[in-house]
Amino acid sequence: MGADIADTASGAEAARFWDEQYRVPRPAQTDRANPLLAEIAAGLTPGTALDLGCGAGGDALWLAGRGWRVTAVDISANAVRRLTEHARARGLRTSVTAERVDLAEDFPAGGFDLVSAQYLHTPFALPRYRVLRTAAHALRPGGRLVVVDHGSTAPWSWNQDPETHYPTPHEVAAELDLDWARWPIERADMPRRRARGPGGRSATVVDNVLVVRRTA
Repeated sequence: MGADIADTASGAEAARFWDEQYRVPRPAQTDRANPLLAEIAAGLTPGTALDLGCGAGGDALWLAGRGWRVTAVDISANAVRRLTEHARARGLRTSVTAERVDLAEDFPAGGFDLVSAQYLHTPFALPRYRVLRTAAHALRPGGRLVVVDHGSTAPWSWNQDPETHYPTPHEVAAELDLDWARWPIERADMPRRRARGPGGRSATVVDNVLVVRRTA
């Protein structure tokens, strides 16, 4: 979504929409992390992580399995419940805290070594740039904010609007309006990859990647 506020839909409508999206289990998404997060986080020392819009929970479980203590939040109660169940089943109950949070209204307390915002897009009202700025301020010294956005529309996406503008990494950085001496940009690029969607479909997609680090 390109604007800070997408529309005037209520938080209750958003919760119902995303609850329906996660009503049916998604084992393919639970069993793997988003590839760019895995690429970026693989070289980091595990600490505390915050997963914004955790969805099916693949990122949170992947991080926890590698030693991170993860707080995972989503507006969908179904997503949060399923993630809690999967964490317990995998022996990761003490490493993953899943909470239902409407990021349009609230933000988790605490400081984090990693904040992950993977495809934090929604058709509902969300002050996305305010959320991401808050996330940057929630980083501990040396911590990283990893923002991966859609840069193109996959055939299976809920958003098939041909007029959608996907902000580039530098446009996202400009909207964050951070002090770049304190939050230098480590990565800003638009890689292509082959993605697999529901029903075995595949397509080449573009990801918009922004990584900023909080200095001491």
